[in-house]
Parts: sequence; C-alpha cells; structure tokens
Amino acid sequence: MKVSTLALLTMLLAALWTESQSASFRSLYGTCCYKKMFFENKIPDNFIKSYQETPSHCSHRAVRVETVKGKKICVDPKKKWFQDYLQRKEANGTST
Repeated sequence: MKVSTLALLTMLLAALWTESQSASFRSLYGTCCYKKMFFENKIPDNFIKSYQETPSHCSHRAVRVETVKGKKICVDPKKKWFQDYLQRKEANGTST
C-alpha cells in the first residue's frame, strides 16, 4: 500500500513539474516570430494599438504589432511601411 502511494505521489509531482517547465518554455518562445508567421501587407496606422520588438533570443528579428482588436501580428521591422509608421509616430510625439 505504501509503495503504490509513493509511486502515485511521484508521478503526480513529475506531471506537475513537467507542466510548469512547458509553460515557462511556451511563454519564453511564445513572443518570437518565425518565417511563416510574418504578415506581409501594410497595416493601417489606426489599426495599430501597440508594438514591441521580439527578444534577442528569437531566431528572426521582428516586431509584434497588436491591433486595436487585440490580434498580435509579426512584422518585419525593416519594411518601408513600418519605418514610415515609426517616423510618423515620432513626429507626432507619441509612442506605444
């Protein structure tokens, strides 16, 4: 009886540890953008709520744009339309 209880407890702890590790892995890499995730079209200024550069550990340099509807979109920060957007934001004295 004690052996089966110990085995069950060990399996439960292992399952909890595994879940916590995968959650931290997802949150760490959930902010990255990968090649197939990039949105190629221009996003109108009034659709952009905020933006944030991806962390340095990501394989592709990108900006994650959040729309006013809450959708997060990966954008190449070198795209002309995005550079123009940044210049307009700077000229207006606003930031996200």
